[in-house]
Amino acid sequence: MTAAVTYEHIKTCKQTGARLGIVHTPHGSFETPAFMPVGTQATVKTMSPEELKAMNAGIILSNTYHLWLRPGNDVIKEAGGLHKFMNWDRPILTDSGGFQVFSLSEFRNIKEEGVHFRNHMNGDKLFLSPEKAMHIQNDLGSDIMMAFDECPPFPATHEYMKSSVERTSRWAERCLEAHQRPQDQGLFGIIQGGEFEDLRKQSAQDLVSLDFPGYAIGGLSVGEPKDVMNRALEFTTPLMPANKPRYLMGVGSPDSLIDGAIRGIDMFDCVLPTRIARNGTLMTSTGRLNIKNAAFKRDFGPIDEKCDCYTCTNYSRAYVHHLIRADETFGIRLTSYHNLQFLLNLMGQVRQAIREDRLGDFREEFFEAYGFNKPNAKNF
Repeated sequence: MTAAVTYEHIKTCKQTGARLGIVHTPHGSFETPAFMPVGTQATVKTMSPEELKAMNAGIILSNTYHLWLRPGNDVIKEAGGLHKFMNWDRPILTDSGGFQVFSLSEFRNIKEEGVHFRNHMNGDKLFLSPEKAMHIQNDLGSDIMMAFDECPPFPATHEYMKSSVERTSRWAERCLEAHQRPQDQGLFGIIQGGEFEDLRKQSAQDLVSLDFPGYAIGGLSVGEPKDVMNRALEFTTPLMPANKPRYLMGVGSPDSLIDGAIRGIDMFDCVLPTRIARNGTLMTSTGRLNIKNAAFKRDFGPIDEKCDCYTCTNYSRAYVHHLIRADETFGIRLTSYHNLQFLLNLMGQVRQAIREDRLGDFREEFFEAYGFNKPNAKNF
């Protein structure tokens, strides 16, 4: 039986080893390396599906935990699945809900059968297991599903992480057994192990032996320094199958997208572009910008002169400054549109640099213009 999700390799960058490819899914294909906008509640905040298509988003991500709580996976199944429910006919990836269980609930009890915890909204007792996570995602009908894993904190001891990795491997087997729609939903395994090379190797070996159609790297971008993340990628990605997609979870800053691609990653997601947009922070070709600053009150130029997004084409810094200062929803829409378009455009530039065997040069040029090479440069 042909896998629901497959990876097609197109080219390897001679300068860096980054790879250009295409991921094929039941709802279409998208080029990689790719950034996936996050639509937690079956919507990318303030954006319509039509706008996401206009900015060339090839795939979006939705959240299993939140959709399970409301409106309920049964409602979405009755609607014909997540694609029909939200009017999005391109690929969708759903996470397992594991990260939310560990990040949103202060009261949780991890057992072999699953995790007992409390609803972050009303305190109700809840239980999520590998089988339950698969059932919910089967109801949602996403193209790519994620296995249910334990999301350990950073930092964690080697002893704790080893136990966590072993549990995640056992849960991965249970996820495969519980998955009811392998013909039209691809299930990805998640490699854990924190900053420990031996545990990443153990986790990768366990999961690769189960022959998932794709693999994610979890447990990074959770507070560790950038050099720790990059080093973990350097010893983890070579352990992942070259003929399957590689997904780095929860990463969305421009420098990490480029550095991740150079280290062999195909897919990224993060709430960063829309989260910082709500605070008036914008990504531009010359670095980040806080549109709330008084300096922009009479600045009638675009957010970024090199950007062709809807916001930059039609509205001035002064206007967006006014909207954000006045707490107008349209202002958040405009800043969100720009930041999403910026990252999607960035990934297009990364792909083109791979085609031209110059991703290393592109990295240096981008970092210099953005300000990452400056002493004490700050990231988001």
